[in-house]
Amino acid sequence: MRASRLMALLFVLQRRRAATAAELAAELEVSERTIYRDVASLSEVGVPIWTEPGPGGGIRLVEGWRTRLDGLTSREAAAMLTLGAPQLLAELGLGTALAGAQAKILATLPEELRAHARVVAERVHLDAPGWFQNPAEVTHLAVLAEALWEQRRVRIAYGPHRARREIEPLGLVLKAGVWYLVAGVDGDVRTYRAARIAEAEPLDATFTRPEDFDLPAWWAESAARFAGSMLREKVRIRLSSVGLRALPHVTDPEAAHAAVAAAGEPDDEGWREVLLDVESLQVAAGQLVALGGEVEALEPAELRARLAEHGRALAARNAPLG
Repeated sequence: MRASRLMALLFVLQRRRAATAAELAAELEVSERTIYRDVASLSEVGVPIWTEPGPGGGIRLVEGWRTRLDGLTSREAAAMLTLGAPQLLAELGLGTALAGAQAKILATLPEELRAHARVVAERVHLDAPGWFQNPAEVTHLAVLAEALWEQRRVRIAYGPHRARREIEPLGLVLKAGVWYLVAGVDGDVRTYRAARIAEAEPLDATFTRPEDFDLPAWWAESAARFAGSMLREKVRIRLSSVGLRALPHVTDPEAAHAAVAAAGEPDDEGWREVLLDVESLQVAAGQLVALGGEVEALEPAELRARLAEHGRALAARNAPLG
């Protein structure tokens, strides 16, 4: 960590040329005392850095001295600076690393490219959670992340009954504002919702990460299996052109897109039949009613009856007043 902090300080000074200890401490999220110790360390290894007391003074690098990151293009720099998730990285214990990386990037770019990178960073922001959602507080996320980096086993208590087990952290996944821990347990790979981990105790024992484990590929396959297990029934419906366009917004998007892609030819009214995978008839009725008069249920009869029931209830509830 100290080596990373020294490099971050060096690149911040390279970008700014001069700054007070207070400014550097605020940017790197350390104390001023730490800044002065790090300045002394850089000076000892030959970096031409010094401090000037009094008004207008500060910590400076010799004019014209630079260290460079070679091979970084302006597009790569802009992509790095566009990463608008400092809070997420802070939760993983990587906030200082992000500040250091961005300082390095800015320090190595020519002024015109530096301006371009800043423009991109100022205009693109990542906000992972969905609307009207308050992300659950993940008390032990930093502990889990550290165990993940160090390949250290962890003893956790999980869920309302605090079931205890020892796990081997293999990855952390942020899905729609929710953190999930992917871990090895007794030779199997399982997923845990991180906010439901009530206790997390790093153990002295380490483990060997499977060389063939690919976190993105495993997560994609696992998510597909989960979605498939949720969509257990099929319904046949008839949709107008408006209903076809709206279907992905009221049901599972992937199932809706697959159904629309395989839809039959338009009939005389321009409506098309689709076969749609749904979680249950009750859930499907609650979703499809949002399409109003742009949908007609064909099979099974129970779905048609449920939609009709929803329609009667809406008509009765919204009859003219008086």
